[in-house]
Amino acid sequence: MISRLHLPTLRDWLPALSAGGIAWLIFLIVGNTPIIRASGMALAVMGLALALRSLGAALSIIGGLALALSPSFWIQTGGAESLNPLAVVTALAGVTFIGVIAARFSHRPFVSLAIMVAVFVALFLALIGTPRSLRLTTLLTAWTLFLLIDGLLVSNPRPDSPVIGTFGAQHSYGLLLLLGLGVLNDPLFTLLIPAAALGLFLSKRRLPILFWIALFGIAVFGISGIINTYYSDYFWNLTTDRALASGAHHIPFLIADGWREPLRWIGLSELVIQQFTWVGLALSILGLARLARWYPFIGVVTMIAYGFYAAFGLSYFGQDRPVLMLPLLMIQIVWMTYAVYTFGQWLQKSLPANKQRAGWFAATAFTLLPLFMLLRIVGAI
Repeated sequence: MISRLHLPTLRDWLPALSAGGIAWLIFLIVGNTPIIRASGMALAVMGLALALRSLGAALSIIGGLALALSPSFWIQTGGAESLNPLAVVTALAGVTFIGVIAARFSHRPFVSLAIMVAVFVALFLALIGTPRSLRLTTLLTAWTLFLLIDGLLVSNPRPDSPVIGTFGAQHSYGLLLLLGLGVLNDPLFTLLIPAAALGLFLSKRRLPILFWIALFGIAVFGISGIINTYYSDYFWNLTTDRALASGAHHIPFLIADGWREPLRWIGLSELVIQQFTWVGLALSILGLARLARWYPFIGVVTMIAYGFYAAFGLSYFGQDRPVLMLPLLMIQIVWMTYAVYTFGQWLQKSLPANKQRAGWFAATAFTLLPLFMLLRIVGAI
């Protein structure tokens, strides 16, 4: 049975820290990435690995590395440093100081953590000075998935297991904070709100009306941002054939009937295959099927988020589509990792005399995926 993160102990965080540390070194050495950018990317890997921690330490690390080495995520590596390291260190020290003061007076660690996150993002936006930051989007997406999955695990365990806790304030208000910051950075983050709202509803946690009003306000703000950023009357009303013939697929706008074109569906599948190969695609389908059986709430919530991003991907004709689909790819990794976890569980039941070896066999086999992706990056294959 899946275990969850009861307390933020070092043992709980160590796999995520390991995944982030390994990814950080790969970004620096192989990707020749500036240290500040590499650190931000490693934090995103950490967040996804933490979301997978309940599947075991080994699978958590491997899943995080699968994100780090995926082509759509790897494209962020390299380049020149755009930030002053001294300014960043000073800002982080200031954020930490604010968090310590908040913890001293509030006596609520999650409140102080929320203040630290808010101040950090505000400083990040001020220092970067550019909206729609891909690094910030991936970072917030990974930690949003963590809060959703962890909260649903504790409030909605397997059908054959008792409820072991509740969807805490750190989950609900943490999600509200991350969604607000995500939409403020990039309105496309709004596509995660339906899944988050469903997760909050399924959590059985009573939330004040002001909470839902705030969430609705964030959604309205995000939808207006999507319309202003990705919608144009001219391109929306084009047919797919005319858009392709005129080269409009190079223009970053939505086209209403894009989802009708079979080649768009094939292209979306090819995007996943380019990231994780055919094996990864098959594993993700199997993982979703098993989630629907044992953790239906997590399966439904992730599927809703996946569906909204898939619908956007089918209708969007910009060249940056693979990068904008990163949240979809993160969910794909969650499904893949759960498929490997269930395979390991099946092996352990089938080989009770070699239970520990069977579990390690599944994890070792899964290691081949990020290894293949790394070799592909360095040009060895």
